[in-house]
Amino acid sequence: MAGFRSLARQVRDPGCDLALRRYSLRKCLERFAPYGHRATWDHLCTRHRFGPEDRDPDPARLVAALDELEEARAVWLAYEEKFAERRKREKHDGLRRPGWIDDWHRRTWGGNGIARCDDPSVHPTVALAEALRRLIKALEAEPGEHCPICAADEIVWRPDLSSEPWFGPVCTGCGVVIPQPVLTAGALAAAKRGRRRELVSA
Repeated sequence: MAGFRSLARQVRDPGCDLALRRYSLRKCLERFAPYGHRATWDHLCTRHRFGPEDRDPDPARLVAALDELEEARAVWLAYEEKFAERRKREKHDGLRRPGWIDDWHRRTWGGNGIARCDDPSVHPTVALAEALRRLIKALEAEPGEHCPICAADEIVWRPDLSSEPWFGPVCTGCGVVIPQPVLTAGALAAAKRGRRRELVSA
């Protein structure tokens, strides 16, 4: 099975058939897809102006999409390296029980669904790397009241997400399933109250 770097080389190779280059970019998302596979693909297509089903896209646009994906992957790999070093120190100091961030990190291992978007057509408009920088900053800071990626304060509680964690707070601005511990107890309670109002009015 080809790795991310090998697939990236195929995307950039002008000697490869264009359909293979597009296919290789899509396969890269099986190795790294911050919003989830479908939402990340939709994001790249939208930002770099080629159709999701376009079999004959402009090669320059494919390469630009790959550049964006690679920059985001570099941000994530740097974070994972720091994370591994921290866990090693904690274990050395006798802290064996993982915390909330470890549980979240386990679900995002390898970079799939770091900032998952349950609806593939609703995702942040900023570059992938910037979205990840904002999320990482929130993970390393005190809990806040707003979405860490788009700063919206309209957050709803969804009990029916399509993948793990299966329920949680979702930003109505950018569609990201927000890791619960980056929000204050008040923000989470407000999201849940909104969900209860929605059920009563239905």
